[in-house]
Amino acid sequence: MSEAAPMVDSEYMAEIEKARRDLRALIASKNCAPIMLRLAWHDAGTYDAKTKTGGPNGSIRFQQEYSHGANAGIKIAIDLLEPIKQKHPKITYADLYQLAGVVAVEVTGGPTIDFVPGRKDSSVCPEEGRLPDAKQGASHIRDVFYRMGLSDKDIVALSGGHTLGRAHPERSGFDGAWTKDPLKFDNSYFVELLKGDSEGLLKLPTDKALVEDPEFRCYVEKYAKDEEAFFRDYAESHKKLSEMCFTPPRSAFSCKSGNKQKSLLVQAAAGVAVAAAVVAWAYLCESNKKIG
Repeated sequence: MSEAAPMVDSEYMAEIEKARRDLRALIASKNCAPIMLRLAWHDAGTYDAKTKTGGPNGSIRFQQEYSHGANAGIKIAIDLLEPIKQKHPKITYADLYQLAGVVAVEVTGGPTIDFVPGRKDSSVCPEEGRLPDAKQGASHIRDVFYRMGLSDKDIVALSGGHTLGRAHPERSGFDGAWTKDPLKFDNSYFVELLKGDSEGLLKLPTDKALVEDPEFRCYVEKYAKDEEAFFRDYAESHKKLSEMCFTPPRSAFSCKSGNKQKSLLVQAAAGVAVAAAVVAWAYLCESNKKIG
């Protein structure tokens, strides 16, 4: 059952910004950016575009869902975030989990991701099996991401999030990090993919599929060469994933959009001032002609 959407007013936005600061402090003190990003993805990644079920609705906080095999270990992130939720009770779990993912990327050197709040919480957990299986190949990856309404570009860009963190055998059966610095968000995941097997670094079947499939590989090569292109596409794809089944309420606005609106207002005011000055100057010139 879905709860009512939160009222996204100035008070709610102020709580979001306070929670953002608390998340930065938490992630810095616990070095928990990778699992925060995983929590955000796994809550959102159950979305089914046809049935409009699953998605970023906070349902992963329930045992029925966090006990799914693909979510092994995710309870660590849920428990770490609970004190922040209690401190900011107005914020929905759905918003908090997605905000945690956004902050995790930003504080580790990744792109700034536009965050718009207003997600509803739900107590309806999707059936197990909607998340990607790391042991599978390209067709499986496409089945999972196309079900959410995402594209090949989204698949590869989001896979670049593996630049953060490492696999744990007790959670996934795999062990190791994808990059040499698993607490830094950059394009090294793609650089390492193109090198082939590297001693000490992890490459799952789903990772290898990105270089073996020609459509995926073109994006891998692009992102390995151009980190800015990766950051730009990642931010766009992450925002898409975080807003599955979510229509931002009219009252909701992001920090980015708020600044943009302020900028436009300043520009408009400046334009009016210039126009007024021109009119005044023309009037004075005409008056001087008459006097002369």
